[in-house]
Amino acid sequence: MKSPLAAEPWRSEALAHLSGGESLEAGLTLDLDEALRYGRGLLVVTDRRLLARFPGRTEWQEWPYRRGLQLLHHDHAGVGGLELQDESARLGGWRFTIGNNPAALRLVDAFERQLESHLTGRPAERPEEDACPKCGAPLDGEGECPVCAREIHAPPSTRTLLRLGRFARPYRWPLFWGFVLTLASTAAAMVPPYLSMPLMDDVLIPYQNGKPIDVDLVMLLLGGLLGAALVAWGLGWARTYILSLVAEHIGKDLRTVTFEHLMGLSLEYYGGKRTGDLMARIGSESDRICQFLSVQVLDFATDVLMIAMTAVILFSISPWLALVTLLPLPFIAWMIQLVRDRLRNGFEKADRIWSEVTNVLADTIPGVRVVKAFAQERRETQRFRAANAINLTVNDRVNRVWSLFSPTVTLLTEIGLLVVWAFGIWQVSQDQITVGVLTAFLAYITRFYTRLDSMSRIVSSTQRAASSAKRLFDILDHVSSVPEPASPQRLPEVKGRIELDDVAFRYGNRSVLRGVDLAIAPGEMIGLVGHSGSGKTTLVNLICRFYDVTEGAIRLEGIDIRQLAVADYRRNIGLVLQEPFLFFGTVADNIAYGKPEATREEVVAAARAAHAHEFILRLPQGYDSLVGERGQGLSGGERQRISIARALLIDPRILILDEATSSVDTETEKEIQKALDNLVRGRTTIAIAHRLSTLRKADRLVVMDRGRIVEVGNHDELMAREGAYYRLYQAQARNVDVEETGEDLPRIEHKAKGQ
Repeated sequence: MKSPLAAEPWRSEALAHLSGGESLEAGLTLDLDEALRYGRGLLVVTDRRLLARFPGRTEWQEWPYRRGLQLLHHDHAGVGGLELQDESARLGGWRFTIGNNPAALRLVDAFERQLESHLTGRPAERPEEDACPKCGAPLDGEGECPVCAREIHAPPSTRTLLRLGRFARPYRWPLFWGFVLTLASTAAAMVPPYLSMPLMDDVLIPYQNGKPIDVDLVMLLLGGLLGAALVAWGLGWARTYILSLVAEHIGKDLRTVTFEHLMGLSLEYYGGKRTGDLMARIGSESDRICQFLSVQVLDFATDVLMIAMTAVILFSISPWLALVTLLPLPFIAWMIQLVRDRLRNGFEKADRIWSEVTNVLADTIPGVRVVKAFAQERRETQRFRAANAINLTVNDRVNRVWSLFSPTVTLLTEIGLLVVWAFGIWQVSQDQITVGVLTAFLAYITRFYTRLDSMSRIVSSTQRAASSAKRLFDILDHVSSVPEPASPQRLPEVKGRIELDDVAFRYGNRSVLRGVDLAIAPGEMIGLVGHSGSGKTTLVNLICRFYDVTEGAIRLEGIDIRQLAVADYRRNIGLVLQEPFLFFGTVADNIAYGKPEATREEVVAAARAAHAHEFILRLPQGYDSLVGERGQGLSGGERQRISIARALLIDPRILILDEATSSVDTETEKEIQKALDNLVRGRTTIAIAHRLSTLRKADRLVVMDRGRIVEVGNHDELMAREGAYYRLYQAQARNVDVEETGEDLPRIEHKAKGQ
């Protein structure tokens, strides 16, 4: 395996500082200095020592391997860190952005191996499979690279279509009768060519030889042709209607099941997906499968039956002519095998590229106000044009393959028909068959080749449907990271007692929370404070069970919330967000979203308590006024008060306020604060607020820093301690940006005291 270090841009600089015979084992680009400012430094592991050049400096430091050395790794909120320690002191520390985490893990692994080799005297060996051949990152326990895995797209398989069988199972009887009708209509379509033989041999040719036409025979044969056509039409109509109806039902079930499963997935899944991509999967992909089931499969079944029946009739009429007819089949089968995989992979890629086009629409149309505010219409048009151009390129490659395949099949069938003509004329000349037999044979062979050509075209439809099915089953196969318990416990009367016991949470390879212990009494109001990235919103998300804890437990009334049915648990939680989301519909519908059966009196009462009743009555149709998509027809404060009314209506025992007043003006904040006073009364409340002054009514304030709780107490107690909360409060009072590291906080405190 090629070393992952060979292509690293820092390799030449590191090699320049190695001694003779010293080998380079791993390296890490340091892009943050100790004050978290961007810079460039290097950390290198060799077979003899650890070398480091701090960002912004030119000198190098070194630490030869010895007993007691430790290289510790940690990360939090987008920043990773490494610390070198021995038994008595911290020798060095380095920071980097989280994107360098795979390289940092690789470096720690290399350090530990080389240190062990130095202490034991055994050579350090690393198995080839431990490193990704593409990026060099450590592989996980299953041998998969955590960095490159997200770029892997497994090719679709035609077998994926067989999984649609579970959706077809409820409609097995309509499908059975549809098959019977297909068999009957195909058999009826076989009659006319067979009746052409007596028409030719017993009527037309004798007439040319001077014999009179048998009118009764002609009428009988023509009546048979008409009857066969009418029967084939009636059976075909019934077959098409039944099977198309079944296909539409299967498509409906497929969309419903996929959407239901999507609604059951955790927020973690949505964090890695684009809205346009998910819309395309449920919309266009399911439509394509429905089209395949209702049209292409029906035609394919008809073609197979027609070919099978025709082959039997052809062999019964003339075995030698039938063998000549089948000559093109091996070549067509070989071509189908040749292009099948190319088409399937091409269609799957085309579907993914099309979802990118949809993503641009899903991004731009809801955000059109921002687009126009920053005059970025040209830029967004260019984005759409670029995505559309890529879509054209990918589809052009697929069409290039398909455009060669289809005419070639047609050419082979035409050549086959020519061979049949030649061989048939020779047999007539040798008196082995009659002209009527040849005429009937040619009628059958024309249908045979037409169906063969049509059946070959199913390759394209099948591979496209397989690609669509694969993208839908990618959703259905995803298991929620917030699963429903197998045997959910019954939730007792909820009073609002919440306990967090040694809670930790990791998001991917980032540690966001660790060692969080907190007990919240029923009816208590807790204020969460801390600088940006300290873990406040993550803690709220865990309490709402949008994510599950990595370690520890969260309990409601003494029961681990993972043992409760998700819906039962969340019915007791009211959530008011910083940016309230309103659905397209009436004001009343939005207020009653959490309780659709609410009466108009209950809706009005909730609006009054939220101080929203007055402005709602000023709207053109009052509570029946339509709000635009995402509530664009209302101001920020009006949307927020409707959001509060929505939370009030469900009367939750637990209330979550996430920056509920941070995005409004002072006057509107006063109105919202009055509404919040009504909302929090008698409820367990957890509030996050940007303005610390809005949390003065909280029973306790919980101060968070780097994913840990560092202080707990009321406002006066925490101010008297002059700790982390005191520094945050003083910094905010002086309009100081508090998005600083822990090392900077003492400097803020000193500045505050000196004034």
